[in-house]
Amino acid sequence: MSTDVEDMVAAGLPRPRKPIKGRPRAWLQPAIVCGAALPGAFFIVEGVRGKLGANPIAETLNAFGLLALVLLIASLACTPARLVLGVAWLQPLRRTFGLLGFFYVTLHFLLYAVVDQGLALKAIATDVAKRPFITVGMLAFVLLIPLAWTSTRAQVVRLGGGRWRKLHKLAYVIAPLGVLHFALRVKKDLTEPLVFAAIVLLLLGVRVVVRLRNKAAAPTAEEP
Repeated sequence: MSTDVEDMVAAGLPRPRKPIKGRPRAWLQPAIVCGAALPGAFFIVEGVRGKLGANPIAETLNAFGLLALVLLIASLACTPARLVLGVAWLQPLRRTFGLLGFFYVTLHFLLYAVVDQGLALKAIATDVAKRPFITVGMLAFVLLIPLAWTSTRAQVVRLGGGRWRKLHKLAYVIAPLGVLHFALRVKKDLTEPLVFAAIVLLLLGVRVVVRLRNKAAAPTAEEP
């Protein structure tokens, strides 16, 4: 079984100078997976039982989309947590959050394409072309596919650390696209989308600030 340090190095992150302490991964990762699966199972069961109101498809679509966004943002938060708070043991969970987010995005898409549209490709293509929130959502889904496909350590090795890191910087585009998809979907009350937008901006801002600080410190470190 791989260690936290091995996972971080395989993902192209610098090896920590100090040992990582307090690693509850033995129980935390299964707990996250089970916890993330419960809402999906609830909506599926309640939908089958006819307990989701007058428009169960819309209710389930909204729930799966929101779950996907939360999980993708959680994945995005792992690196800032390490950089700012020193919570290094969260870093290997970034992949878990990301894959769970992709899982719910896929369910979100399949529910729309198969259940709502009945796989009517012409109608789906028209929606993608003419409805901005669907256009943005589809773009985010398409960009997520290569990230999910290359999430294994074997793919990191095959691509090489540099190419893998460049590819996975798409996550910095996908999260804002997810928030924009949400905002365009709700139209009127933008309170929740704005909260998510602020969180994403904060997480991306932390990366920018840390990178600029490291660049500024680099010449000083090289001086004799």
